[in-house]
Amino acid sequence: MGVFEIGLLYVGAAFLLFFSGVPIAFALGSVALLFMFVFMPPSNIQMLGQTFFGELNNFTLLAIPLFILMGAAIGKTRAAVDLYESTHRWLYRLPGGLGVANVTGCAIFAAMCGSSPATCAAIGGIGIPEMRKRGYSPELAAGLVAAGGTLGILIPPSVTLIIYGIITEQSIGRLFVAGVVPGIMLAVLFAIWVVYARMREQHRMPAVAGAAPVEERYSWRQRFETIPRLMPFILLIAVVMTAMYGGWATPSEVAGIGALGSLLMVALVYRTYRWRDLKDILSGAARESCMIMMIIATAFLFTYVMSYLHITQSATEWLVNLPMSKWEYLFWVNVLLVILGFFLPPVAIILMVTPVILPGLKAHGFDLVWYGIIMTILMEMGLIHPPVGLNLFVINGIAPDISFKQIVYGVLPFIVIMILAIVLLCVFPEIVMWLPNHMYGIER
Repeated sequence: MGVFEIGLLYVGAAFLLFFSGVPIAFALGSVALLFMFVFMPPSNIQMLGQTFFGELNNFTLLAIPLFILMGAAIGKTRAAVDLYESTHRWLYRLPGGLGVANVTGCAIFAAMCGSSPATCAAIGGIGIPEMRKRGYSPELAAGLVAAGGTLGILIPPSVTLIIYGIITEQSIGRLFVAGVVPGIMLAVLFAIWVVYARMREQHRMPAVAGAAPVEERYSWRQRFETIPRLMPFILLIAVVMTAMYGGWATPSEVAGIGALGSLLMVALVYRTYRWRDLKDILSGAARESCMIMMIIATAFLFTYVMSYLHITQSATEWLVNLPMSKWEYLFWVNVLLVILGFFLPPVAIILMVTPVILPGLKAHGFDLVWYGIIMTILMEMGLIHPPVGLNLFVINGIAPDISFKQIVYGVLPFIVIMILAIVLLCVFPEIVMWLPNHMYGIER
């Protein structure tokens, strides 16, 4: 049996388990173990434990559970409520201001936790009922929170960028800095669409689905009253960003600072220091961290077996030798990532696909930091398009009165916006590279 046939069988077996409903980590690990038994010497199987430990024995990976703990501490308290209400009071007079407040809340929350589902659940649980109460259509309310939640894997800190940086051997700090401007740009584009869509809804029908919009007015005094609520967030973000971008600490150390800072904030400000409260925070962070780290471990094993059987090398050689220009290569690689996004979560896609496409990206002269941001936006799209868009199911869980069809319809404009953002970053790569080049210098 040749490499091509083994490769088809290997990848096909993995996808068969994915579609059967087996968890991603167990699907990857089972296929890798099976092919190790059949095609590899027994000595490799005996080294299995050492292989697992060696792949996870990376100090940078420590940032993942710590950033998750940071997000869990904020998401499971009233912190998210205060963040949302404060932004709403300042933006309520803007057409679609409540929607813009949700996007702003998602962007700020994303900058503190790095998790899309956590951002989506924290802001959506508060924002969707409030928007529905004020006459927003279910499609717009659900769509903007689902899309706004995806900012969690682009605006630093980002678990996705950490994993991509480890695989491609790029600076995590440089990747984090590169995600700032595109993340803000995407949030602004989302906000512009929300304003337009809300004005269109109000023009067509003043009250959607028969709901009478709630009239609100906030005095300047009521607005300034929210500043003390925002100060803990501003202080925490300032400390994390200063440590990260000032070069004072590594990403893992910054994650530790953020996790400790968030725990202190919820303990001192929100009185969340009893064991029953801390138990929810710690157990939630532990479950999500174990899930992600297990996927990382088994995905590394999966790619190790691919490399040993020369599947990766053969696929890479075939891709590089295809008679395509650099932009044709980029286009088809992006199409592949979009297709995989229909079925797999971002972490699994990055771990499985990056080793295959990396040599081609280098051969065509693409900057790997720049492409890391492109790839992350593609992963964002995967979180909100069916059939396995994770944020769609999060929204469906926190707003069961909105049908899955309405949620999908609501996210479609935001998918178009993400595609437009990718085009803009391809035409103007300086949007990504200006800030990291300014802070770290131009790489030679």
